[in-house]
Amino acid sequence: MEQVLNRFLKYVVVDTQSDTDTGLTPSTPGQMEFAIALAEELKTIGLEEVSVDDNGYVMATVPATTDEDVPVIGFVAHMDTSPDFTGKNVKPRVISNYQGGDIVLNESENIILKAVDFPEVEHYIGQDLVVTDGKTLLGADDKAGVAEIVTAAEYLINHPEIKHGKIRIGFTPDEEIGAGADHFDVKQFGAEFAYTLDGSQIGELEYENFNAAGAKITVNGRMVHPGYAKNKMRNSIRIANQIITMLPRHETPEHTEGYEGFYHLMSFNGDVEKTELVYIIRDFKRDRFEDRKREVQHLINKINAEYGEGTASVDIKDQYYNMREKVEPVMYVVDFAKQAMEEVGVKPIVKPIRGGTDGSRLSYMGLPCPNIFAGGHNFHGRFEFVPVQSMHKAVEVILKIAELVAKKH
Repeated sequence: MEQVLNRFLKYVVVDTQSDTDTGLTPSTPGQMEFAIALAEELKTIGLEEVSVDDNGYVMATVPATTDEDVPVIGFVAHMDTSPDFTGKNVKPRVISNYQGGDIVLNESENIILKAVDFPEVEHYIGQDLVVTDGKTLLGADDKAGVAEIVTAAEYLINHPEIKHGKIRIGFTPDEEIGAGADHFDVKQFGAEFAYTLDGSQIGELEYENFNAAGAKITVNGRMVHPGYAKNKMRNSIRIANQIITMLPRHETPEHTEGYEGFYHLMSFNGDVEKTELVYIIRDFKRDRFEDRKREVQHLINKINAEYGEGTASVDIKDQYYNMREKVEPVMYVVDFAKQAMEEVGVKPIVKPIRGGTDGSRLSYMGLPCPNIFAGGHNFHGRFEFVPVQSMHKAVEVILKIAELVAKKH
């Protein structure tokens, strides 16, 4: 089990932040560097059919140790880290036997992980925590998942007495920018079903996620000298602000939880002549999701009716859908994970993902793929941390799933 921590500490120092602006796959060179290094590591520990394609997707096989007719299963994690916060020069630190209270991440800059702000940290008193130095994200999302899968694969290679079928593992680029499944070859992967190791706290088991869309709103204004602007100027900034206030005030991420959807304003850029708003739209229910998209279009129509046709426009693009529709017909896939957790002493926490994962798109591509905890907390920021013991348990869950699938088929 020491291996999973050592791997994780090695992986997070590689800068693999994805980038929405390059138009490449992988979107950043660090991801390809990491992919090649992972492939070499997998070969070294004895995996077969190891490959890295031109888009940076890594695939490999743990060969079966039984002649029984067992379904091929897969485990998947993503190699990139979020572009929301810097992931360059990550300096992880292990706090052994955490005793509760605040954690000083960076004394010189007074950066403190405060227990009052992040109370979940005190769920791990007596455990070992990996934290940041306060200047970067950590990268447990999803290098914890990568480390856990590689460690489990190595364990199975070294313990052929554990009976299991053929296991495929896959590592994807660019999940954080919504492109993780863009070039994933499901046929080549060849699994009947799979699991992403991309969840948060220990015990999480998820087979529901948001339906998701992005909306780019453009508001066109008219600049006139402000001293002579009456009945002539059309200030796109003010009109854009009007659109923002027309959306439900409390249907935003900071006001919602559970199965509640939202509109999230991601960026606002403009001047009098032109302003652009970028929103993401999220909901679990498909009908409510469609209603939200129609509502945005309705508001744009109202703006054009008030200020003139062509004042505002919106481009709405679906991003992914709720995997529940594809997983429910094969719920035994979820049952395997749930039983595995229980057998290794982890209480399953079955809940919806308030976000997306490669598994949602892979499920619609013919690979049912629920999501399992990787153990981290506070992803995408300086206060990210992961308990080492949670990573240990994730490895145990992978091993137990492999055993259970072999026994029950």
